[in-house]
Amino acid sequence: QVQLVESGGGLVQAGGSLRLSCAASGMVFISTMGWYRQAPGKQREMVATITRSSSTEYLDSVTGRFTISRDNARNTMYLQMNSLRPEDTADYYCNANTIDRIYWGQGTQVTVSS
Repeated sequence: QVQLVESGGGLVQAGGSLRLSCAASGMVFISTMGWYRQAPGKQREMVATITRSSSTEYLDSVTGRFTISRDNARNTMYLQMNSLRPEDTADYYCNANTIDRIYWGQGTQVTVSS
């Protein structure tokens, strides 16, 4: 079993920065991890993913502004978000893949004011 706990969300002005963290508990092997977000009235979308060897992928609209990283020894993942825009406002969810399951965190809210 894996439990994912996100932290670091909050309210920030446009142009500001936030750093999200996702801590995974449980002695399991986690392969790819990712950050997803869901804005009100919209579908959940992939923001960024990172493999165990730190290969990354990004949503086009966040490329160059967001950076995903992870610490395998601590089973922790991060999302550094810079130059935030009002359209980045959403609930952000952490995702982790093991050999047989996909886990989700409870989400952390990010609100960017204009």
